[in-house]
Parts: sequence; structure tokens; C-alpha cells
Amino acid sequence: MNALRARLPDGRWHFQHGPIDIVIGADGDSRAVDAAHEAAWRRFETILAELVVELPALRRPVRAGDCPLEGVVARRMWRACFPYRDRHVTPMAAVAGSVAQELVAAYDRDGVTRAIVNNGGDIALHLAPGASVRVGLCADLARHVPRASRATLTPDADFDVHADMPVRGVATSGWRGRSLSLGIADSVTVLAATAAAADAAATMVANAVDVADARIVRRPARQVRDDSDLGDLPVTVDVPPLEDALVREAIASGLARAREIERAGLLASALIVCQGRSASLADEPGRARSRLRVPASPDAPTAARPS
Repeated sequence: MNALRARLPDGRWHFQHGPIDIVIGADGDSRAVDAAHEAAWRRFETILAELVVELPALRRPVRAGDCPLEGVVARRMWRACFPYRDRHVTPMAAVAGSVAQELVAAYDRDGVTRAIVNNGGDIALHLAPGASVRVGLCADLARHVPRASRATLTPDADFDVHADMPVRGVATSGWRGRSLSLGIADSVTVLAATAAAADAAATMVANAVDVADARIVRRPARQVRDDSDLGDLPVTVDVPPLEDALVREAIASGLARAREIERAGLLASALIVCQGRSASLADEPGRARSRLRVPASPDAPTAARPS
């Protein structure tokens, strides 16, 4: 299977290779942007093979000690997950963000104003001084399916990331997404210094948005996906409507975990959405109010679009 690429009608590029599916947009001097796209493509062609070689090790839990991996992207995955080694976590928790981060490096050059590398909702950003990007959150993907053929989807919420902010990565996790989750969050969106850090942190916060209730359906991860790195850990496969008190309890648990990760310097902000309720670290007393506006029933990954 060879890597494929196609130019989209709006000028962005679509790169696809096996399970890796990426959309890249960039602005700036046309020659610099074109050269960056070519460099990103050349690097993209090699990434999947590098990861496959080390896949058995990438599916093993991260432990204390030296990193046992060799590849640049694999080692980035491991380092992003290392701070969470007191829980069950494998480097795969940061794979999408780490790949996006590897590709966005191609755009860090003179003449490129900004670049957005979106790997299935895990986003790496390049922002030259003075640049900004608006990131949209498509909170309820099902509501957008009938409009999927349109060039642009209207996001359910959005926020701006400016070059002077300590944010170059955005990631979303939750039980409804493409990845498996131990929690019941419809979505947890994290902003962090890098895409790999955001990916790992979003996974950990989403796992923590949880509550004990027999009505929540969970199954061993390997029964849901036979190649899962989570083994026999029970992952969420269905969440019925829950009482408001239980939803609040689950969100509070996730916020507590997000605060811990924030204190460790591993995330800049986090937004949790669960059964029509949302909460953000930015909305807590003593902080600047968040601009993020979220409707009921969000469940889909983030998608970046230029402002």
C-alpha cells in the first residue's frame, strides 16, 4: 500500500497512508508554501513504515526508565505519554498528535505564515509571529453528515489560537470518537504546547470523565478491537442518558484530572462535554472566561479552519 495525496478544491492537501489520514493547509509566500508541502509529503511517505516496525513496543505500557524505541515519531509518542506512566498508557495514546507534529515541522521556514496539520482531529500548528488560526469544534458529527458534501462545515464552537499563546497542539478524545476510551465524555478538547502533548493529555482527561453506573456498557478493549493496545481494560461502548447529578460528577472528575495535568505544565486549557453539559478550565473562578460556546450532544473531533 502506497501513500496517496490529492489537492483539495480549497487548496489544502490530503495525505493518506493506511490508517493515517491528514489534511494540511498553509498560508504565506506561494513558493515557500509549495516547498513546505513537498517536504511534508516526503516525510509523510516514510512515517507509517517506521511505526509498523516498532508496533509491538508501541503497544506496550510506558514504564519508568529509558525510552526503548528508536524512531523519531515513536520516541515522541513515548515521551508524551511518560508523565502518565502511573496509569495504563501506551505510546499509542499520542500517535496521531505525534505524526501531525512531525509533519508541521516542514512548515517552520521563512515565508510560511501559518500551517494547520489535521490528523483526524489531532492538530499541529505552525504560527509565525503575529499569525493566528481559528479552530472549530464540530460537536455533533451526526448533525453534519447531510452537509458533508459542502466545502465548509459550520462548527458548533470555535476559538482562536494566536502566535503569542503557548499552544501549538489541539486534540480531542472521548468515547464516541475513533479511539477507545475508559470514560463517558462525549468529547474532551485539550490545547497544549505540542500536538503530541495535547493528544496524550486529551486521552487521560477523557478517561477520567467517568462515574460508576451499571447502565453504562463496557467491554474488554480486545473484544471491541482485536488489535487494541488496551488489552482487557473495560472500554465504554454505550452510555444511556444519565441523571444530571451523575453527569456533573463525571465532569468534575475530569476537571480534577485536567487541573493536575495543567499544574504539571502539560496542557494549557481543556474543555469537557458530556450529555449536553460542558465545563472548561477557563471557566473556573479567577480565570479569563472561555470563548468556546458548546451546544448539547457534542461528540466529534476538532477541525481547524483559517480565520
